[in-house]
Amino acid sequence: MCGIVGVVSAKGKDIVGDLLTGLKRLEYRGYDSAGIAVITNSGAIDTRKAKGKISCLEEKLKAEPAKSNIGIAHTRWATHGEPNEINAHPQFSELVAVVHNGIIENYAALKAELADRYVFKSQTDTEVITAVITVNLKEGMSPKAAVSSALKRLKGAFAIEVLFADHPDFLICARKGAPLAIGHGKGEMYVGSDSLALCPFTNKITYLEDGDWAIITKDKAEIFTADDKPVTRKITTSTTDKNSVNKGFFDHYMQKEIFEQPKVITDTFANFKKAVKGLPSDLKSVSRISIIACGTSYHAGLIAKYWLEDLARVPTDVDFASEFRYRSPVIADDTLAILISQSGETADTLAALRYFKEQKVKTLAIVNVTESTIAREADFMINTLAGPEIAVASTKAFTSQLILLAALTLKMARERDAISAQKAEEIEQKIADLPKVMQDFLSTSGYIKEIAKDKVLGAQSALFIGRGTSYPIALEGALKLKEISYIHAEGYAAGEMKHGPIALVDNGLPIIVIAPFDKYFEKTLSNMQETMARGGEVIFISSAKGVETKVVKDFAKAVITMPEIDDFLSPLLYALPLQLLAYNTSLLRGFDMDQPRNLAKSVTVE
Repeated sequence: MCGIVGVVSAKGKDIVGDLLTGLKRLEYRGYDSAGIAVITNSGAIDTRKAKGKISCLEEKLKAEPAKSNIGIAHTRWATHGEPNEINAHPQFSELVAVVHNGIIENYAALKAELADRYVFKSQTDTEVITAVITVNLKEGMSPKAAVSSALKRLKGAFAIEVLFADHPDFLICARKGAPLAIGHGKGEMYVGSDSLALCPFTNKITYLEDGDWAIITKDKAEIFTADDKPVTRKITTSTTDKNSVNKGFFDHYMQKEIFEQPKVITDTFANFKKAVKGLPSDLKSVSRISIIACGTSYHAGLIAKYWLEDLARVPTDVDFASEFRYRSPVIADDTLAILISQSGETADTLAALRYFKEQKVKTLAIVNVTESTIAREADFMINTLAGPEIAVASTKAFTSQLILLAALTLKMARERDAISAQKAEEIEQKIADLPKVMQDFLSTSGYIKEIAKDKVLGAQSALFIGRGTSYPIALEGALKLKEISYIHAEGYAAGEMKHGPIALVDNGLPIIVIAPFDKYFEKTLSNMQETMARGGEVIFISSAKGVETKVVKDFAKAVITMPEIDDFLSPLLYALPLQLLAYNTSLLRGFDMDQPRNLAKSVTVE
């Protein structure tokens, strides 16, 4: 969600440019305003804030320059209070400035308590942090004591940075439930929401543990636990490449990330072969699998359910993390919990992970960020090698999750003697061949833009349907269209159309039919005809065998012809045209598909 950056350097150096550089690295998180705070030579808090993009903040800084050796910065995704300059962070008083990622659940009670001692200006929950620390300082507490006392009063999730007007040589940061990292430089120190924000400056990173807070000077970080005991956290060498975040020859990050998928699949599958030694040694004794995820990762989990039950013969449950964590699930003995999260910081998924650990259940994380909280806290971890995914709508992270889940399914199937070694080797070879098949399709996919223009661009709504593993792909296709083109779209199991959704079908409604030429094909074809009989305009996606079917040739308004592919791997291939359809529709509608409105890449609050 919100992005945080902080820099402490030697007197005389101007770090405002570094603050902006760090913020730009965090644009992928999604935001609606941005701001910075520095300490002037006269010992005053100096802020610049702007609604909208970081470019708006830059324009304000050009008109009203700021300069300092210490500062904090923030991109805000609004929770409490509309996006505007007053509600943008930093929230500040004459004594302190605060930036915050998270939600303070008891802000209303704190605000009421402090109303006669502090004048509130914003609608944010964040300002109560500023208020509590300011009041503590006015009562004679030191900065260290003021923050420590304030942290103990806050309920909810947060990552914060605090700047002090009277102390231009340090800042204080803290985390509880939201990620925060410290970067170690030469004669300067950094704080950021993740390593991506810090990699332009240093690859020496310390990840704060939950409840930690720290005093940051230009030379060091003093770290304390939630009960104020000094603690040492290790310094790791981040593998995040500072040059990896660029568009190359592509117009948008999403476009680039779609076309990176063949390489990502190759790298991730190769990595799985190296990572298998770190997996649970008793996969054969697993009685049940519980997959927990959110959004696109949840769709990957749904596909894995089909695979694991069909090929490995393991009963599998799939839950939204936001629902799972608030009920009282019954966990079977010898359950393996699989937690899927691109960022590794998804708040609800992390809460589910901790529930499983309380139940003494083995946990396996599938993440794209190896230093993330979920990766560190799970018993086992396999990382996708998707690299930084900047576009908010996930593409390459999704298919890399799928390839790991496919590989895990094969491993479990072999260990449980559910398939023969020969069958497993045949599928592995098809996985090895998949990147070329994907590349061949992508290289000839330009015509999808015309389909988007002719059949989707003017629509108010769209339906996506499929059967088997194509049903979760339908869900994912609908999600992509919603996320970046703002067209209402729904995904359905094709057989469920008659149980309600078919009432939505009328003349001109785009019906995107995902129909690999598999055992479900004829049934899906029948469902397609039912929608056409009511005026739906079908965009049919299948292999040449399916597209050449007479019904399709005679009645489909548009077709997308896919390469032949093994049924097991069809979800990975059939995700591509849906990504391209959404991308091109957003492009034609003139929207920013990399940073769609109201969305954040990393959802670190409930």
